[in-house]
Amino acid sequence: MRPDTPAAHTTEAERLLRTAAQYPGDREPLYLQAAAHRELAGDREGATALYDALLASAPANPHLIRALKAANLWEYGHEAEARAIIEGVRRAKPKDALPWEITAETLEAHDELEEAESTLTEAAGLLATTAELPHATQSLLTTRHRIRRMLARDHDAWDVRADRLHTGTVGLDELHDPKRLWSLGSSDPAELQAEITRLRSELGTYRTALSRPFPVAVLHWPERELDELLAAYPELEAEYPTYRAHLTDIEASLRELAAAGTPNLGIVRATVPSYEAFAASESTHPSNADLLPQYATTLAARGRATAWPPARTAECWCGSGRTYGECHGAE
Repeated sequence: MRPDTPAAHTTEAERLLRTAAQYPGDREPLYLQAAAHRELAGDREGATALYDALLASAPANPHLIRALKAANLWEYGHEAEARAIIEGVRRAKPKDALPWEITAETLEAHDELEEAESTLTEAAGLLATTAELPHATQSLLTTRHRIRRMLARDHDAWDVRADRLHTGTVGLDELHDPKRLWSLGSSDPAELQAEITRLRSELGTYRTALSRPFPVAVLHWPERELDELLAAYPELEAEYPTYRAHLTDIEASLRELAAAGTPNLGIVRATVPSYEAFAASESTHPSNADLLPQYATTLAARGRATAWPPARTAECWCGSGRTYGECHGAE
């Protein structure tokens, strides 16, 4: 059950911090989750302390942590400090979309729509430069589209691209129309029914996003790790008869998921120590094959997934050193 009271959020934050102490390799994502629970519990100073602790330890995602810290600070009266952090994030020009989007949404939440739009436009110019965009960059373009509709801006090339990437039955222009809410006060049944249809579509989009916040990930055991795994747990040989078959199964599974329309696919690299620690946390034995998909999902939730498919000219996910188009991406 998800926490739904301040006390429950505080309890969950403490549980996450104990887990981080037990598994220091996962400290950063666990601290971020704990900070989010502290914010939901109303302990914003406690959340800031966790962000500061991460920033003091050479984190993997410093721009994301700073963006989250700024959003939190502004909510409990530290506007000047939050603005300074936001400017620092923008000057750093992070290569990930999420810090940009969090920064823009913080500005939007405090009626700084012009600055929010400017931030997202700068981010789009840096990140949305390839034919295929990761999910986070697509989300950034969608957020930019919404804010520009609120500002009554004419469509530009990024808005057109956001429209093209949108897969909902109701277009972004309708979903993001600021005048839409006024129709809820209409006495015309046709207008009310049209608005209900739009809201259902929007809710469906949100539900889809919430049901799959992380990539659908497939486990990849590097050859040395797979040898070690099967030596320790021969019961898993039925899952992995040979290393070559393992690689073939990964590509085949991902292609099948893609053909079925599953978005946001990824690959997570497994290691025996990490897997054993996960099994211990689940109070089960590593030889239990049912644990493998749970392990993959947990790694993906902790930000360990690499998006699939890679570009054909990029290095193949299997580590062969060849390009994806020459290796597992070959037709």
